[in-house]
Amino acid sequence: MSQYNDYYGGGGSGGYVAGSPYGGANSPGGFGRKSETSHSLRPMTIHQLLNAHQAHADADWMLDDTEIGQVTIVAHIVSVQAQATNSQYILDDGSGHIEARRWKDSSVEDESEKLGIVEGAYVRVLGSLKMFGNKKYINATFIRPVASPTEVYFHILEAMTVTLIWERGLPPRPGQSPQEAGLKTSSAYSAQPLQNVDSEQYAHLPKLHRAIIAFMQSQPPSDVGVHVSAIARAVGGDAVSISDALDKLSDDGLAFSTIDESHYKLAA
Repeated sequence: MSQYNDYYGGGGSGGYVAGSPYGGANSPGGFGRKSETSHSLRPMTIHQLLNAHQAHADADWMLDDTEIGQVTIVAHIVSVQAQATNSQYILDDGSGHIEARRWKDSSVEDESEKLGIVEGAYVRVLGSLKMFGNKKYINATFIRPVASPTEVYFHILEAMTVTLIWERGLPPRPGQSPQEAGLKTSSAYSAQPLQNVDSEQYAHLPKLHRAIIAFMQSQPPSDVGVHVSAIARAVGGDAVSISDALDKLSDDGLAFSTIDESHYKLAA
């Protein structure tokens, strides 16, 4: 059973859990295989959420070559719109605005106002990033008021720290070199120039398909494969074309999905 940090809500409502690069948890089974990162909780700013992207509608959210699972933000409530089935909050943390939607449990009395979750208050929100009508929002699973002003500053520093860890790796311990600490010198995927695919095996393929294969061949060996967003950035083209090309390569037995439908590996 997950052990949640009460600072983030406790009681299973949300929080850091042991096991991920930034304290994330493994999700219970029954929902298909996903990477640990996609089931982890990451502190973020609204600006980062607005900059997140998907390779296609069913793909994981990504920021700087890193998957985004559950997220937590600390922000000021600009407005509240209570409806029969959910409450909608417009949030502002100084880096941008985003809407958070929290669905109501009809069997439990809504005590948001009693708890101080009202316009003008600062709150911590936990949930997942969603998209509807080309508009991003947070599907909130937990909201609580911020009791101390220091939590606002703590969250900003924490979000910065996690981002730097993903970009550069963990900082070295005293007496440890950056190489020993595993500091990164580049992104998760190598920025190597694409090579031409001259093999007769691929000669019949369209240019986009060959470019995808060339990029995947240029990456270090990995059981996980390559994320579709990295492929899209490397070869160009729109999300639909990339998705169709990967489907075609899979149908032809040239590539296959690995841990989920967003990671692909060459068959040979």
